Amino acid sequence: MANRFDLQNPAAKVAKAAAKGQTYGKATEQLASQSAVPMGAPPADVMAARTAKRPAPVSITAPTQRPDEPITAGAPFGPGPNMYQAGIPMATESQLALEEIRQIAMMFPNDDLDDLLARYGTE
Repeated sequence: MANRFDLQNPAAKVAKAAAKGQTYGKATEQLASQSAVPMGAPPADVMAARTAKRPAPVSITAPTQRPDEPITAGAPFGPGPNMYQAGIPMATESQLALEEIRQIAMMFPNDDLDDLLARYGTE
């Protein structure tokens, strides 16, 4: 096994733990695998990203922060960048149809809709 620098400091090691509610024997298996390869503390940059402050939310009545951008920016009509230029993913006709079939199948479950989604739902 290679030297793991993240395990050099005993205080940085993460205690073994198993998830609750697992099937019989899985928790023991999980603890044994953690003994074989102990877990170290997460890298510092991950911790920094988790603790980074998010910008404060802006009130809906606040003045615009983009006065030169048209209100239709990102829409498929009007002035400004369209959805593609704004980086907004566009659904195809078949994706829209499959989503509609999924919604119908959730409201009215039946085997035919399940078969249809199983056949074409992986696009």
